[in-house]
Amino acid sequence: MTKLSVNINKIATLRNARGRNVPDVQKVAVDCEQFGAEGITVHPRPDGRHIKYSDVFALRPLIKSEFNIEGYPSPQFIDLVLKVKPEQVTLVPDAPDALTSDSGWNVAENMDFLSEIVDKFNGAGIRTSLFVSADDIEQIKWAAKTGADRVELYTEPYAVKYEKDKEAAVAPFVQAAETARKLGLGINAGHDLNLSNLHYLAVNIPYLDEVSIGHALICDALYLGLGEAIRQYKACLNLK
Repeated sequence: MTKLSVNINKIATLRNARGRNVPDVQKVAVDCEQFGAEGITVHPRPDGRHIKYSDVFALRPLIKSEFNIEGYPSPQFIDLVLKVKPEQVTLVPDAPDALTSDSGWNVAENMDFLSEIVDKFNGAGIRTSLFVSADDIEQIKWAAKTGADRVELYTEPYAVKYEKDKEAAVAPFVQAAETARKLGLGINAGHDLNLSNLHYLAVNIPYLDEVSIGHALICDALYLGLGEAIRQYKACLNLK
């Protein structure tokens, strides 16, 4: 069964707009779990524009499912992860001022850098996932060589092509997932997944371990309510 991890960055963005604690990020995380989410994802950025480092520390004792921290592995980020010890850390190649994650790692060019970090997190008992593009199978092969436990497939290209030709859209992701599986890597996916395109991806990659969804789910929650939005996303994953 594919797990749903809810990215709560957008909740923090809304809170930060007024400088108060409304909505309460900690309460929303707990509520997401009660509504059925199997994980909570956060992506603290250096400018603190949504989730702050202080949020990550505050959330750690509250989350009873799986805590996933995403981010570029700067010294500050590495220190945060080692102190918080989430179940999973997802390493992304974002620049400090990136609006959102928009590409996978060139693992081959960063092999020594990533291998050292993966080894450090593995030594602390933290599952490590590398954000990769599905259209470059070689990078998935390199990811396995770093000692990473999983890869997260960057799914924006799938989402963009889905409405025009869903079979063509999903094909490289199936191939990427099959390659990762043969190499012993777990498979996560995330970025621009929504109620329209999620089920088709999950049906075609039945061994998908986890999807991380934030922006679309929170937008849907404005109309559906948070609990119903989570229920519908979980239905997309589990009605295979």
